[in-house]
Amino acid sequence: MIYLDNAATTLQKPASVPRAMAQAVQRCANPGRGGYAASMQAADTLLELRQAAADCFDADPEQVVLTMNATHGLNLAIRTLVSPGDRVVISGYEHNAVVRPLHALGAELSVASRALFDPARTAADFEAAISRDTKAVIVNHASNVFGYVQPVEEIAALCRQRGVPLIVDASQSAGILPISLRHLGAAFIAMPGHKALYGPQGTGLLLCGRLPDPLLFGGTGSQSRLPEMPDFLPDRAEAGTQNVPGAAGLLAGLGFVRGQGSALRVRERQCRAQLCRGLAAISGVQVFSGGADQLGVVSFRAAGMDCEDLAAQLAERGIAVRAGLHCAPLAHESAGTLGSGTVRASLGAFNRSEEIAAFLDAVEEILKKQEGTQEKPLPFHGFSCII
Repeated sequence: MIYLDNAATTLQKPASVPRAMAQAVQRCANPGRGGYAASMQAADTLLELRQAAADCFDADPEQVVLTMNATHGLNLAIRTLVSPGDRVVISGYEHNAVVRPLHALGAELSVASRALFDPARTAADFEAAISRDTKAVIVNHASNVFGYVQPVEEIAALCRQRGVPLIVDASQSAGILPISLRHLGAAFIAMPGHKALYGPQGTGLLLCGRLPDPLLFGGTGSQSRLPEMPDFLPDRAEAGTQNVPGAAGLLAGLGFVRGQGSALRVRERQCRAQLCRGLAAISGVQVFSGGADQLGVVSFRAAGMDCEDLAAQLAERGIAVRAGLHCAPLAHESAGTLGSGTVRASLGAFNRSEEIAAFLDAVEEILKKQEGTQEKPLPFHGFSCII
């Protein structure tokens, strides 16, 4: 299989990840609930993970809250900062993990910017949108649909200047782009473990620049006499038994990312450039490409062919991509693709140049067959791609 759905989850993991998980299943008991060796080994695993994450993202270990995924972390952050009726400024490329919690709270949403692959305009739009009545700003570091790297540092500076708390969704960027909780001064940064950190599904991290309100209530192994949750991190946000095998796997994934260093980003840029050039050369294909302002997440669509049908035919050839709205209808609305959706090919550390070439050949073959069975399709209009 040629796996090009890494923006959903990195299926291909370093061998150290499943090995660490298997060892944790066999050797680790419940952390913080006993002084015997198996319990202490579990506690040590969690402590090592917090320390490794703190080193990676310029935070203190106690500021690292372990979550089930980025959605869990975003819900914690949003519920802490936002009350019904509050005005919240977001970008036009937010995932449903942001939009739906805000909708459920009855927040007043203000979409600051719908600019795609134009960070200067995005920053200017946020500057205009953040006002005195803004209770929070939420922005993803990179779009899960288009890979657009938004100007998070500039937006964070605006938030600091105006005293507005910032939540960053780092679902696509964590493990690829530099992230510093201390430098950004964000209230919260949420990220999954199962994407570019190469950990298992069911893991995530929430970096806390401030004390969160609990989302779950229960045992923490600390201050057990209290009827309320502890008032310190990370215990305040971590009720119940932790996913220790998942934490062990995520620790191994972080070790892999740190060992690779900048090589991961360099390889991704090379593969993304090959992917975008190849798609742009195929007749009838519209590729959404942003050059240096894009991660290895590339959306495209083909005139006259349904995105889901194209993805299904690629799957029949053993090529895994994702098609549709990608749980981010706001992003598609912003880019003008809400009616059609897109096919998304997203890269990971284990993709090779020959896999991308095979994918491009398959797309071209499918579209040539499609062209032979239909009238000539009308071209797309309304979006200028940057190649």
